[in-house]
Amino acid sequence: MQKSKYHFNPESLSFDAVRLSLRTKLVRGLTYFFASGVIAVVYYIGYSFFFDTPVERGLKRENALLSLQFEMLSGKFDQIEKVIVDLEQRDENIYRTIFEADPIPSSIRNAGMGGVSRYDELESLTNPKIVKASFKKLENLSKRVYIQSVSYDELVKLAKTKEEMLMSVPAIQPVRNKDLKHVASPFGIRIHPFYKVLKMHTGMDFTAPSGTEVFATGNGQIIKVEQGQRGYGNVVMVDHGFGFKTLYAHLSSISVRTGQRVKRGDVVGRVGNSGMSMAPHLHYEVLKNDTPINPINFYFNDLTPEEYDRLIELAANSGQSLD
Repeated sequence: MQKSKYHFNPESLSFDAVRLSLRTKLVRGLTYFFASGVIAVVYYIGYSFFFDTPVERGLKRENALLSLQFEMLSGKFDQIEKVIVDLEQRDENIYRTIFEADPIPSSIRNAGMGGVSRYDELESLTNPKIVKASFKKLENLSKRVYIQSVSYDELVKLAKTKEEMLMSVPAIQPVRNKDLKHVASPFGIRIHPFYKVLKMHTGMDFTAPSGTEVFATGNGQIIKVEQGQRGYGNVVMVDHGFGFKTLYAHLSSISVRTGQRVKRGDVVGRVGNSGMSMAPHLHYEVLKNDTPINPINFYFNDLTPEEYDRLIELAANSGQSLD
């Protein structure tokens, strides 16, 4: 039961009960209500400042778990990158070397890396640095994997033509061993037989009797047939593809025509003494991308190690060319 309040009346010398008006009661009620609300808000703010709500604790645990997962993902990206780097190195230093393919320029392998950031929309996330770093690594790896995939597709095509290349590369002597008297002059600086000055000798001279058969040293197509009494005299040139060409000079006769396809071991002419030649011999050249290279490195298909060593010894003992 609600207690009544009394007020002393000095006139009647008695205590009269206090009766509140409706307005007073309403004002007091609203005052209590708002005061309680303010106190509740203060308590709520204070509690929230020092203590997490269950929802906040759940979100923090979730963020911590996501951060851990991104760090683990970043570690896996690093492992994958090491594998890709290994594949790229094998591609450049082994596979493309075997198939004589040009290396992939670094400008292509690293194309599109860096530049203007495309991850600004991620700045609104809780941990934008971790997320952006992961996305950048993923994009980097995706591009490098794609480029490596294209490279391997190219190597597969090269592998399919490897047999053709092996048959086309000059790989035998142009004159049989039994017909070979000696190597008159190897590749390099030699004394010119007519001018008696040091001059670059861009091929090898094989001394053999006139009429000795001269063989194509690899599969290819005849691209040059010339007959003359000056310079190299009667000449045949074969294009083997894959950047290789061979030249056969000072022939006594020619057995092929321009445009004809030949296989390794086919007769292209016979040893002679045409042009500026001191004695019957074959001047033989190997060209790679139209640059003369030492033919002595291209007799691996029909010489034993002992025969190859003998050939090198014969070549080393000559100081003058025959043309």
